[in-house]
Amino acid sequence: MTHLPEFRSTDNPKERPRVQANAPQPLDELLASAHVVSIPMRVRFRGIMHREVLLLDGPAGWGEFGPFLEYGDTEATAWLAAAVEAGWQGFPAARRDSIPVNATVPAVAAAQVPDILARFGSVGTVKIKVAEKGQGLADDLARVAAVRAALPDAHIRVDANGGWNVEQAVTALGHLQAHGLQYAEQPVADIAGLAEVRRRLLRAGTPVPIAADESVRKENDPLRVARAGAADLIVIKVAPLGGVRRALEIVAQAGLPAVVSSALDTSVGIRAGLALAAALPDLPYACGLGTVSLMDGDVSADSLVADGGAITVRSVTADPGLLERFAASADRRHWWLERLRRVHAQMIAGCSDA
Repeated sequence: MTHLPEFRSTDNPKERPRVQANAPQPLDELLASAHVVSIPMRVRFRGIMHREVLLLDGPAGWGEFGPFLEYGDTEATAWLAAAVEAGWQGFPAARRDSIPVNATVPAVAAAQVPDILARFGSVGTVKIKVAEKGQGLADDLARVAAVRAALPDAHIRVDANGGWNVEQAVTALGHLQAHGLQYAEQPVADIAGLAEVRRRLLRAGTPVPIAADESVRKENDPLRVARAGAADLIVIKVAPLGGVRRALEIVAQAGLPAVVSSALDTSVGIRAGLALAAALPDLPYACGLGTVSLMDGDVSADSLVADGGAITVRSVTADPGLLERFAASADRRHWWLERLRRVHAQMIAGCSDA
């Protein structure tokens, strides 16, 4: 990482120079541009009913800093780098202007599936959460069966978020494949386990490709999963990888097909995911960028939601009225601003050590 260049503050933040994505702007500039929001969820997702994020209003556009609450400051530095890229550098040139997206079905009861799907409109691909704590294989089978009944011709993919062990994953995928699976995302937590699940499925003649998500974005070396032969494709998220340009580098070096996904973002964060999907040389799979539909609100009056199974690539501006409506409480705003200070300090320290 390069050393931080010096920038002089100006009265008009829109006149400040753009910088490379991995170099944080001065802290006072970030704090002055920060808005903290809490968006209610329509349904519990990832164990939460409100999604909190910090938005930055930069000269190149809006950026989103929203590492989940349990993430440590070191891990969160990549999320801040991605937000700075979006707000102060902008995105690479696009190769396409429309991005196909999947619907996402949380770990809800099978009876709730039709209501969840209705929020996404016409879609050709659905990702279904499985391996939820407190649930069993019967719950997963019922949920997947409900999606298949509602959408007989759709591509179906399942996401376990590393919730199974190897034996559970092989057994579960053997049963779930009866409904036709495009792939299984992160069936087990570790790379060695992914490789073992993949080998066993191949030996058993169970045609379920393996996608790696956490084993890419939460590893110190995001390319290790490719070298280990542990996945058939990788799931790429902009924020945890440090920005669109860094994500493009990882996809190129991995040499595996990529699915672009979100980290439960507002439309500001989804815009960065669309930028990545639009810039990739190849886009063989529908992207997991439709998650704004799971929220009961947004920061943009022109939300980035799917229309006919795709989202048009376009700019996003946070609406002042919505920022006010969904503004986090004073104590939560303080918590996020303190987090921003700590993570920014970590980024500065990292640049100084380089």
